[in-house]
Amino acid sequence: MGANPYIHIPKESFPNWIWYTIECVIVIALGMLISREITDSIEGLAPDTQNYIFMGIVGLIFLIWYIGIRGIILKKKILKNSY
Repeated sequence: MGANPYIHIPKESFPNWIWYTIECVIVIALGMLISREITDSIEGLAPDTQNYIFMGIVGLIFLIWYIGIRGIILKKKILKNSY
């Protein structure tokens, strides 16, 4: 019994870059939520200083995720399943 050639297999037809886009949007959204809570807890800031701190924290979270966690920790050989 052969396979149907007209069957839809999402892994083969779904573009791989969309997963990276979804991950990037999630990281930025979480960074903004965390940054909002941190900057709201700091009292006595001018609005322009608050904006710089807000975007600095968002950028720091983004860099920590992509360079630190995803780039170094998730690329370890021990995490790969190579049989």
